[in-house]
Amino acid sequence: MMAQRSLGAAGSGRDRSDKQGSARRIEVDPERIVKWVNGFVERHGPLHSHAGELTWSSAHRSVALTAADGATAVLEPFVPGGPTGSGGPDEPNGPGGTGGPSGAGELDGLAAWASPPVDIALILVRRGGYGVGLGQGPELISHKVGTRYVQSRTAAGGWSQHRFARRRDNQADALVVSVIEHARRVVLASPAGALVVGGDKSLVRDVLADPRLARLVRLPRRELFDLPDPKLVVLKQALRRGRAVRILLCEPHVRLAEP
Repeated sequence: MMAQRSLGAAGSGRDRSDKQGSARRIEVDPERIVKWVNGFVERHGPLHSHAGELTWSSAHRSVALTAADGATAVLEPFVPGGPTGSGGPDEPNGPGGTGGPSGAGELDGLAAWASPPVDIALILVRRGGYGVGLGQGPELISHKVGTRYVQSRTAAGGWSQHRFARRRDNQADALVVSVIEHARRVVLASPAGALVVGGDKSLVRDVLADPRLARLVRLPRRELFDLPDPKLVVLKQALRRGRAVRILLCEPHVRLAEP
């Protein structure tokens, strides 16, 4: 399991808040999603499922699970559907089917639904550094990281301010050109099924505006603009987070018995 963040109380009143607990977002490796859901059931009891309520297919971007004690988990994979499925279109838990994940066998369809594309392109760029790479499954098979100075904004006014602004723009343009060239060499070397981007939004936008990267723009995309300066370890982190199943988890508060 990866990072988690509390979102505060799920309800508006104290009684509702005590019943529903607080919501937090977590990220789980897709290879562990069946184990995670089984653990969710062990902690909170059997899942409530009704015919047609739970589905996992490429047409559904999320799956909501509700346990016996009221705990809920909304699962959102990178690209719904996965590269393969364990069931056919007419099977209850295969792509396009419906059913509740109440047993290990039934969770096989959910695992396939949550599987990300095998090949994932990565482009991270911030003022001062960049990282591009190509992931195959959980492994980063090729990459290029580097640094390039881009001057920060200055408080000076008048002519100096314009001069510094021009210099900063020129440096940012040079950074974008460099990232585009590395992306063409590293990322476009093999076909990718999805794209992960991160860093500075405006710089990422400028990189993807290059028509030579149009193939990447059309891919499903996950944005990670909260990443720090791109380094190799950050690039690997981006691949892991890009592949992860995002979960909005809401668990009832555990209330201690009064003496």
